[in-house]
Amino acid sequence: MSADRPPRDPSNLPLDGRRDDEDRTMAGGVDRRTLFRLGALAGAGASMAGAGMLSGSPARAQEAARGAGDLGEQATPEEIAAAVAAAPSQFNEATIAELQQLMSKGHLNATTLTEYYLQRIHALDARGPKVNSVLEVNPDAIAIAQALDKERKSKGPRGPLHGIPVLLKDNIDTADKLHTTAGSFALLGPAPTQDATVAARLRAAGAVILGKAGLSEWANFRSTHSSSGWSGRGGQVHNPYFLDRNPCGSSSGSGSATSANFTSFALATETDGSIVCPASINGVVGIKTTLGLTSRAGVVPISHNQDVVGPHARTVADAATVLGALVGVDPRDPATAASAGHFFTDYTQFLDPNALKGARLGVARATFSGFNDKTDASFEAALEILESAGAVLVDPADLPSAAALFSGVDETTVLFYDFPFDIAKYLATRVGLSVHNLADLIAFNNAHADIELQYFGQEIFLICENSGITAAQAAQSLINAHTFARDQGIDAVLKNFNVEAIVTPTNAPAWTTDLVDGDHFQVADSTPAAVAGYPHITVPGGTAFGLPIGLSFTGTAWSEPRLIALAYAFEQAAQARREPKLLPTMPASERFSTRATPATSPAMSRRLANWLDSLPAGSPIPRRLGFI
Repeated sequence: MSADRPPRDPSNLPLDGRRDDEDRTMAGGVDRRTLFRLGALAGAGASMAGAGMLSGSPARAQEAARGAGDLGEQATPEEIAAAVAAAPSQFNEATIAELQQLMSKGHLNATTLTEYYLQRIHALDARGPKVNSVLEVNPDAIAIAQALDKERKSKGPRGPLHGIPVLLKDNIDTADKLHTTAGSFALLGPAPTQDATVAARLRAAGAVILGKAGLSEWANFRSTHSSSGWSGRGGQVHNPYFLDRNPCGSSSGSGSATSANFTSFALATETDGSIVCPASINGVVGIKTTLGLTSRAGVVPISHNQDVVGPHARTVADAATVLGALVGVDPRDPATAASAGHFFTDYTQFLDPNALKGARLGVARATFSGFNDKTDASFEAALEILESAGAVLVDPADLPSAAALFSGVDETTVLFYDFPFDIAKYLATRVGLSVHNLADLIAFNNAHADIELQYFGQEIFLICENSGITAAQAAQSLINAHTFARDQGIDAVLKNFNVEAIVTPTNAPAWTTDLVDGDHFQVADSTPAAVAGYPHITVPGGTAFGLPIGLSFTGTAWSEPRLIALAYAFEQAAQARREPKLLPTMPASERFSTRATPATSPAMSRRLANWLDSLPAGSPIPRRLGFI
């Protein structure tokens, strides 16, 4: 892509599968509402690129992909219930600390634990309910676990992750027998020659690389109407609470597999929403890190200006344990130089059940409240828990730049400009692939449209390839975006309201998966932290009709220690996580509840009513413009 090339009329582009009358406005006048519907834009790299097909045969690739994750091939409810009952469950919900305690006493070892998760994956992910969250398992996982068990006996454990299995999102390089494809057959070929830095650090910490988790292909940075969790290679990842519900994305498999107890924890990536949204919707903890705290080297990129890597775990303590193994300056990623003096190799030291006592928290409502009653009810209940735990709530404490920030123009301009350059740079590190740049990826998808484009097109790829955005325009948009997200956004709220963190609802409950029209988002709070490059932690905050809803804590750069403390204190007070039952669909008893509930919507909370009353007469309820 030439930065100085004038933009082509997008109406002349073959928008694979798009309707003739669909909006085709390009960057230059980028409309987030119509263009940037990137299912969950996430993925610190959550995009991949091109290699040969399965054994060089598109036909074989299509056969391998056919029906993957297809709800039409799900077992009957009775068969699913039988599979769940028969699957091993004795270590479900066990924390990393509990597993280590069992290992230290000789009641458990890494080999047994690895076999346990592999058995659950075989019984419940690949068969039975077919959650379809794991793209492939590591054929060497048992051997790695056995070697770590021998090492434990001879030398003792390396640390808290010794012998603990982990799934990596399939956009994180591993130089082993696993593939790294970002869900695309374009990258199915020779393995990367070097581990991603975060993968190498987990190996060094003694973790067992169990396999690769499914994801939204190219981190949902391919089409304007994609389905989160779908990839050509893996099919549709499902939500473990109700299998017909969406797991969000793009770190869909990471969140779903962690919640379903197919792994102890998983690594996820985010550009804007793909750590926190799947965590919230799948009922787990997600830590979206300060940009530069974790290395992106060896992670398929979208934009070096927003991509990050972080953990999915069932508890804040587990997520904090994992984070300590990931951090550190990395010569392969210059952005990590800024983390010097800001990172800790042990974030569990900040776990404080009393951290909410006296904590001043800002309640951001504009763009997040007043449009989904289930989300509002969960959020209000979470606020009551925060207050009961001693927090001082400043309500409202809205971002002054919300309208400009959520318009998305500057953010999309930066991402559309960065992606062609960043993906080409990544592809140069891969050997033996048939693709080397974005144009090659577009051509590959066109050549294998029956596999890759069977449900949605590649409009975002085409926009990025033909945007005509100049380096100067991208640089100015980056300045604007940082101003709106930092100086006039998160930092303005923290300073103006004298608060140490901002709390918001992470997402609305999971929608029903729709491969025809794509995702159905209603609310997402990821953009301010994503654009600013600031930390954002989501923790299970409540449920609506059996579907999880997360509560978010957002702060300024390098504030992970304090956010972890606050999130942990809330988690201990709320105890909101519920283990998923892998049900095919929401039971009628949940959809049409007979509980004592008023026929009309329940009365608004005092806080929410006061905030709505404060809005200027006739003004629309502020809300997020577009998708995460």
